[in-house]
Amino acid sequence: MPQQPRDGTSLTVAVGGRRLSVSNLDKILYPATETTKGEIMSYYATVAQPFLAGLAGRPVTRVRFPHGVSDLSFFEKNLPPGAPDWLDRVELDSPGSRGSGGTVTYPLVNDLAQLTYLVNLASLEFHVPQWRVGPDGPMPPDRLVIDLDPGAPAGLVEAARLALVIRDELARQGLHRTVPVTSGSKGMQVYAALDGSRTSEEIRDLARELAQTLTAQRPDQVVWKMTRSIRPGRVLLDWSQNTAAKTTIAVYSTRGRDRPTVAAPRSWTDIESGLSGDELKQLDINEVMSQLSAVGDLFASGLADHD
Repeated sequence: MPQQPRDGTSLTVAVGGRRLSVSNLDKILYPATETTKGEIMSYYATVAQPFLAGLAGRPVTRVRFPHGVSDLSFFEKNLPPGAPDWLDRVELDSPGSRGSGGTVTYPLVNDLAQLTYLVNLASLEFHVPQWRVGPDGPMPPDRLVIDLDPGAPAGLVEAARLALVIRDELARQGLHRTVPVTSGSKGMQVYAALDGSRTSEEIRDLARELAQTLTAQRPDQVVWKMTRSIRPGRVLLDWSQNTAAKTTIAVYSTRGRDRPTVAAPRSWTDIESGLSGDELKQLDINEVMSQLSAVGDLFASGLADHD
């Protein structure tokens, strides 16, 4: 990533065979760590291969932080105004249209140039559904996700303990290919690979039943309803992110938190070690780049069919 002069002018760079303008590379987006926009762009270039593999074919919702994480942010579903014609896109029914005919034109992010264009707009978070777009529209989901959201004073350790239980419960239901992801925020997610034979509604119901079962078994630890008054000290098992209209933070996406933390795939050994005395924490961009270099893409390998 070229270094930008300190006058704030833009640069024209060659990315993936395209030339595009990037600006304000020295702008600090994370004041607590003095992490700049250029460093975030460099991170995404480093993790582009596994990140783009997870985004491919999925409509992408972004959270943009034009002035950094300490200022205002906004969700953006539609293609950004002025987007180049080489930024792939898909028009889908709006989740909130309720049959009114409303549509949203989402970007599809399939290469590094497209990703760089969106990151240059200070898109720090990328959110995607559990399904991909096919020739005839949304396809059946190819993965299940359960989001574990701890309510203080519960935290990542409590979420991790339940993640192991969820892994075993999913295995009992025939879903053996699972991956834990520390969310880069408070909690974590557990993903399971699907064969595409079930609808989003069926997978949503499966996840909801699992959350209800664990709540009944562990009422002091787990809740399945989002009612805030019952969440302190417990972990919400958010099954609803399997609903076709819902999205989840993309794996390898940065987060708009105080530090440049990442929704980071982990190994089950990481989680078990973290509960046996080793430190269990959210990973930042530098730690994720080091992990990727050392052990490769834990998300893809965890969900891969090894038969």
